[in-house]
Amino acid sequence: MLFCPCCGNILLIKSHTQGEQSFYCQTCPYVFPIGCRIGQQIYKNRTILKRKEVDDVLGGEEAWKNVDSTDARCPKCEHPRAYFMQIQTRSADEPMSIFYKCCNHDCGFQWNEK
Repeated sequence: MLFCPCCGNILLIKSHTQGEQSFYCQTCPYVFPIGCRIGQQIYKNRTILKRKEVDDVLGGEEAWKNVDSTDARCPKCEHPRAYFMQIQTRSADEPMSIFYKCCNHDCGFQWNEK
């Protein structure tokens, strides 16, 4: 990845009609011509970034062990009961968020009340 020396944003590659390419910045007028012509190799450089693992914000399977169930229909499999838990996800003056998990072990769909 190359970054703009003016503003620090990532530079993108632009191909021109004559087969030339240049790096350009989306936020400022910086342009850096690569100088490639038709018949020459086109500049390509791809780096696959490693994605970080996403943490389960609800605590994973361990958090659902000692929760109660209620009459709530699963939107995926239409099972009539679901486990639920309330978590304070926003500031203290906002209501708690209610999260559900389908009681049907084959489904296990999770959703929240909006």
